[in-house]
Amino acid sequence: MHNIIFDNVSKSYGNKEVIKQLNFEIQEGERVVFLGPSGCGKSTTLRLVAGFEDITDGKLFMGGTCVNNMAPGKRNIAMVFQSYALFPHMDVWENIIFGLKIQKLGKKEIEKRAKDALEMLHLDGFEQRLVKSLSGGQKQRVALCRAIVKQSPYFLLDEPLSNLDAQLRQQARQNLVRIHEINKSTMIYVTHDQVEAMTVGQRIAVLRDGTLQQIATPREIYDNPSNAFVASFIGSPAMNLITADIVDGHLFIGKVAVPLPDRITAVLTGKHSVIVGIRPENIHITTDDRAMLKGSCRYTENTGNLQTTQLYLADGTAIFSQFAGETYEIKAGENVGIQFLWENVLFFDRETEINLYVREKGENKYGNYRN
Repeated sequence: MHNIIFDNVSKSYGNKEVIKQLNFEIQEGERVVFLGPSGCGKSTTLRLVAGFEDITDGKLFMGGTCVNNMAPGKRNIAMVFQSYALFPHMDVWENIIFGLKIQKLGKKEIEKRAKDALEMLHLDGFEQRLVKSLSGGQKQRVALCRAIVKQSPYFLLDEPLSNLDAQLRQQARQNLVRIHEINKSTMIYVTHDQVEAMTVGQRIAVLRDGTLQQIATPREIYDNPSNAFVASFIGSPAMNLITADIVDGHLFIGKVAVPLPDRITAVLTGKHSVIVGIRPENIHITTDDRAMLKGSCRYTENTGNLQTTQLYLADGTAIFSQFAGETYEIKAGENVGIQFLWENVLFFDRETEINLYVREKGENKYGNYRN
């Protein structure tokens, strides 16, 4: 079994604790993405798994064995670095087979693995090219090839696509998923890009300041974020987070009172102030005078298939709406009405920022209520 278990794992540099009591398991053959902003500890956590950093406290298990004191070379991992870490004076073929020669594999086995990897990543014919003459995307694929040929049960990737342009990143993501589906290795992928996380990961572990915020499927994290930080980090544009008060069954956004359904009032019993979370795609713009809220358009951006509009409410609160490009014709300065369905609204505690209601799978957040 090639799973990975974090048992109260912590990492400190002097008096500064950068990883704080991680407790979760990555199943054998699972594709897990570590996601978070720069400095949150995701790369450090990956390096703990690789053995490049010592664990300060807790235990790390790989395949049922505690590896706290196990050297990196004995952990049977394959790793792809952000900088590629290729040998510039070697050609593509030599880079790919270098590690296999160190392992003293047979010549036929080395050739078979290398040719299979080259074909998989469309590098046939590049065998004799010097690495320094390759483009960034080609170097990235060579680095992947070098990791693939090891056929290790653990595949670790530290922001391997950050140096590529958008089109190459999309192609590379597809390659990575395809490689994993063929090899079935236990894979950890580190990124700060939430699009990569949503498309590559079977589960996403969101980190903030060295603390695990949530680990779940991409859909669960998008629909039911554990707290306001996760809600704001996943999605582009990010979820709208609006501070509001609750008085006598009404939600006060600024000076505007919006009546709350009884179902939601029951969930929020005892709360006098909350953070309201609504995804931009769930903010609907209308010219109806009976709209729940009113605002003015300050900025609009049309990318063809989508239009993103920044709206300002009367109290100065800025929110985003996103919809199909041909749905509305909205111009900067135009006054509009704003509608949403309560089932698409999340509520977070004002102080702790914790999600106050997490729905069960297949359940509407607040029953079947509609406006």
